[in-house]
Amino acid sequence: MNKTSCRMGRMCGFLTIILFAALLSGCDKADSDTVTLRICNWEEYIDEGDWDEDEAIELDDGTRIIGQNSLVEDFEEWYFETYGVRVKVEYSTFGTNEELYNQITIGDVYDLVCPSEYMIMKMMREGMLEPYSEDFSDAGKAGNYYSKGVSPYIRGVFDNLSINGERLDKYAAGYMWGTLGIVYNPDEITDEEAKHWNILLNKDYYRRITIKDSVRDAYFAAIAIDYFDEITDPVIKNSPDYNRRLSEMLNRTDPDTVKEVEEILIRAKDNVYSFETDSGKADMVTGKVIANEQWSGDAVYTLDQAEEDGFMLRYSAPEEGTNLWFDGWVMLKAGISEDAAKKQAAEAFVNFLSRPENAVRNMYYIGYTSVISGGDSDVIFDYINYNYAAEDEEDAVGYDDIGYFFEDDSEDANEKYTVITTKDQTKRQLYAQYPPKSVVDRSVVMACFDDESNERINRSWTNVRCFDLKKLFGRK
Repeated sequence: MNKTSCRMGRMCGFLTIILFAALLSGCDKADSDTVTLRICNWEEYIDEGDWDEDEAIELDDGTRIIGQNSLVEDFEEWYFETYGVRVKVEYSTFGTNEELYNQITIGDVYDLVCPSEYMIMKMMREGMLEPYSEDFSDAGKAGNYYSKGVSPYIRGVFDNLSINGERLDKYAAGYMWGTLGIVYNPDEITDEEAKHWNILLNKDYYRRITIKDSVRDAYFAAIAIDYFDEITDPVIKNSPDYNRRLSEMLNRTDPDTVKEVEEILIRAKDNVYSFETDSGKADMVTGKVIANEQWSGDAVYTLDQAEEDGFMLRYSAPEEGTNLWFDGWVMLKAGISEDAAKKQAAEAFVNFLSRPENAVRNMYYIGYTSVISGGDSDVIFDYINYNYAAEDEEDAVGYDDIGYFFEDDSEDANEKYTVITTKDQTKRQLYAQYPPKSVVDRSVVMACFDDESNERINRSWTNVRCFDLKKLFGRK
């Protein structure tokens, strides 16, 4: 009953006031039954719907996927149909991990946010996060699409990451993942040159390469250059704990290493076209630059756009090592505030996005790769074939080293999950989205540095990025 009907009959006096107040109280109670869920995610990082009919994805098994409404709107309806409770999502966005962290620390309140791996670990260390419920991890429970469908590879990564003795998977659920590499023009740069991070220092490409304007991503590339000899030492490469040793090297923050990395980045600054956060994609497509340090998801976008303009770019995850990055959903203790209804809605949102069809919608819309492999569903693998299967058998090759993403320790996984694709895709979008096992074996997660290390690196980054007045005045 609304306020207009409350006024029906034009009754007056004390009885009218009592009845009206009671009815308003009933309306307020109805409103209070709606759960408000405050979500903050990266910009343009979820399917916003409004697809044209010709954009509908038709998989071989007859599954039809199309985003008519936004996934946020579809979640609100799904939640009511599933749980009989209304949920209202207040959705906002952020541009960088540091921006999100600053928003939270100055008082913005969210229930569910989606930072990257090192920021998740920082938030864990600072006690900011609400743990997921035990029920969330129960793969046998209806509606737990995340625990049923997350890639066994990603699950293993989460299992092996911990802060202060607590595993990452207690507080985080994965969303998107990928590698850090180099987008390049093969007409200008050879495949061999693009295999190594020191291309950033190559004088043959003076002012024709861009590097990320991000302290962690730039530091990662430079430290791989700094430790090239040690990283490529056959004794280390062939050791049974190669990945652990690689991770230790690429996350060093001792003063000597930081100084060496600073010097490398200053040399890179003098050689590259620019430090950039987003313009590198357009610069590659327009031909302004011929190589760009890039996250794999943005690499896919760049390769797609270039192909539309009639030329082919490639992507490389350098042989010295690549960053395994991921973004994940975490609940904030200050937002959830022991509210069971909010916590259930937050976990349900993660599960809703983890339904294979919804994971496909997000991948199609934003170009990044979901951590969902599908579990018992073949939708994700069918979507890979939808995008990358070869149409001409004469040009077909087997891309057969991604079984690790779909099955854990299965002997025939690679054979089962072989994509018959074109040869160029082994260096292009398919390679960027689903790297072969050889790439993930040399990938490492950026560590959560302590305050002392962060201060040292940030001070060094300031030295790199600030204008050098000594050069301006010709002083040494």
